[in-house]
Amino acid sequence: MALLVCGTAMAQSPTYKVGRTPTEEEMRRGNNIVGSDGRELPPGKGSAKEGAPIYAAKCSFCHGKDGEGIFPNPRLVGGVGSLNTPKPIKTVGSNMPYATTVWDFINRAMPPWPYEKGASPDRSLKPDEVYALTAFLLYKNGIIKETDSMDKNSLVEVQMPNRHGFYPDPPQSAPDKDRSWQPYWDQVKPGADASVK
Repeated sequence: MALLVCGTAMAQSPTYKVGRTPTEEEMRRGNNIVGSDGRELPPGKGSAKEGAPIYAAKCSFCHGKDGEGIFPNPRLVGGVGSLNTPKPIKTVGSNMPYATTVWDFINRAMPPWPYEKGASPDRSLKPDEVYALTAFLLYKNGIIKETDSMDKNSLVEVQMPNRHGFYPDPPQSAPDKDRSWQPYWDQVKPGADASVK
């Protein structure tokens, strides 16, 4: 145990020059994850019609003309209802529970493309383009209409096909009249007090 503690302390020491304190900019970049409620989304908007040419120019090279995926890059379209089958197809439409997750993933994962001189190493798309691409993928998965405009408010309202696919919803019953769901709820919410009414 002592050797493990000493080894860990030595690895962080200046002698080995391993690790450093992150800069404020690095902390800021890592602290802007967009949650399911969309509070962190920036201003902007875009529709599937606006996203189609962006997808064709910046995404189709890796993900295919219609989002079918080009190995090793993932498929983005289809697969709705396939997750509980022997051959699940994980895509934007079949797997992601929130549309805000789609926006966040595109914003974070899209590499600078084309590799333009002076392109930011961590952002290659403007917020309007990310909204447009998100709308395009939602449209291609049959979730929204082609003309629907996605922005900070409308994106949160989108009901993804797998919204409730990760955790089952507790049965809808009146807690004071029917406590049959309580053991289930205690499993879903560890530490929940069964005596609370």
